[in-house]
Amino acid sequence: MIQRIWDVTLTVKDLKKAVNFYENILGLVKKYEYKDYAGFDCGGVEIGIKTWGELEKPRKGEPVINFLVTDIKEAFHKLKENGVRIVKEPYETQWGAKILLFCDPDGNLLQMSEIIWSEYFRACVS
Repeated sequence: MIQRIWDVTLTVKDLKKAVNFYENILGLVKKYEYKDYAGFDCGGVEIGIKTWGELEKPRKGEPVINFLVTDIKEAFHKLKENGVRIVKEPYETQWGAKILLFCDPDGNLLQMSEIIWSEYFRACVS
């Protein structure tokens, strides 16, 4: 049965533009890149991006990748400085996280979260 998430792959139109976004703006470490696919390490889970062919078009917002960050304000300012489309500015949830929603260059919805309270919640994600 299922052991863990191996990777999450998003479809993109322009691989070079997407590689620049994930590597230089989000700061993910690129593991490898091929003609139509690039893989990045994100804490032991691979984030993949692949180009889509004529019959396969991206479905924006499916799935949403949630990146855990230590400082949501710093992340928000870096995204804004780089012209990233912000969907929802940082806000605080009732369960003890600050959330930020934004899009990659192809319109894939992404999320960043900062944990702000609850030892139980911290233990769940560490």
